[in-house]
Amino acid sequence: RRERQRFVDKNGRCNVQHGNLGGESSRYLSDLFTTLVDLKWRWNLLIFLLTYTVAWLVMASMWWGIAYLRGDLHQAHGDSYSPCVANVYNFPSAFLFFIETEATIGYGHRYITERCPEGIVLFLFQSLLGSVVDAFLIGCMFIKMSQPKKRAETLMFSRAAVISQRDAKLCLMFRVGNLRNSHMVSAQIRCKLIKSRQTPEGEFLPLDQCELDVGFGTGADQLFLVSPLTICHEINSESPFFCLSQRSLRSEQFEIVVILEGIVETTGMTCQARTSYTEDEVLWGHRFLPVMSLEDGFFRVDYSQFHATFEVPTPPYSAKE
Repeated sequence: RRERQRFVDKNGRCNVQHGNLGGESSRYLSDLFTTLVDLKWRWNLLIFLLTYTVAWLVMASMWWGIAYLRGDLHQAHGDSYSPCVANVYNFPSAFLFFIETEATIGYGHRYITERCPEGIVLFLFQSLLGSVVDAFLIGCMFIKMSQPKKRAETLMFSRAAVISQRDAKLCLMFRVGNLRNSHMVSAQIRCKLIKSRQTPEGEFLPLDQCELDVGFGTGADQLFLVSPLTICHEINSESPFFCLSQRSLRSEQFEIVVILEGIVETTGMTCQARTSYTEDEVLWGHRFLPVMSLEDGFFRVDYSQFHATFEVPTPPYSAKE
């Protein structure tokens, strides 16, 4: 079957783009910090470099302007003449003075004299502006680097979901795993069925979302994810798959979105991993191979068999039948 458009990719990326925002695009500027954090790394680095470069050039020009208006550029800086900033004769020396002040290097060759009130005011303005720019941009870069998105890449989902019997009940199952030894605190899993439908009133819902119960009532959705787990959705009278049979599965069009959330143990930040299964990735009459084995004093997980399944006898009828 030809691969169709997915709502959520296997790697968790949502295939949704916002367009024709009109005047609503100004909302991005009202929350500038979040907008910068959400940008790609190349744009973040470009804005970081441009902001500091422009700020440095503007402030150095202001110091050069004060020296130019006072006539310090054409005077000998000695005991008989007190300039605003000692040893500033041109724009490069004004730029170096600004960098020494901003970076608190202080070589001692260039310094503000007490007979320059405009220089003192500019120095205070430079200190306040530099603190604001540093807090904003460095904070933005720190938040972006500490985002737990990369932690989600070490959370695995099986490539396919399976439908087979468990405890004499027809169930939809898939597997999740954690590749790191650090735990996901308060890990919780949710499932959404995305399928087009038409209401009795004739309204067409192209991406209608329906909740799939994976143990919310019993607490089975709260995971202790130290080893691969098989998540089970019981197909009963309350399940949207109650009338699904092996034959009707071939003609259905749906997508199951899986969302795994938890707190990263090392950073305390909330991490979310996503994947999806289309009707082509649901195997009827299959079961996952075991991946756990007991060795000398510990349990071993064989991730080479993480996605492997095998066929089991399963009636081709729906749970309703």
